[in-house]
Amino acid sequence: MEKNWTPVTAAKGVEQALKIFDGKWKLVIMFHLFGGQVLRFSELEKAIPTITQKMLIQQLRQMEVDGVVRRIVHAQAPPKVEYALTDWGQALCPALDALLKWADLRENHDR
Repeated sequence: MEKNWTPVTAAKGVEQALKIFDGKWKLVIMFHLFGGQVLRFSELEKAIPTITQKMLIQQLRQMEVDGVVRRIVHAQAPPKVEYALTDWGQALCPALDALLKWADLRENHDR
């Protein structure tokens, strides 16, 4: 069902959405998980070498609580834990793709 947005409700909705992605690393993590990627913690660490282990754990936990990422625990020894986007998290891909294209317009415009 489409909402009838007003400037006030639209601003509030955007503010709530941005709170979910507050933090330097959440969008970077998402880009690594787009397209149905399922990655182990160690694979995410290698993919984002400038993030600390503590920060990666913190960001993944927050994203899991917010419903963006799902944590998949395989019952085996040693334990195997993987991360993937939820359907809701994956649904953000077109919007972020549009954001990248928009940023590219500025780059091309400034030349």
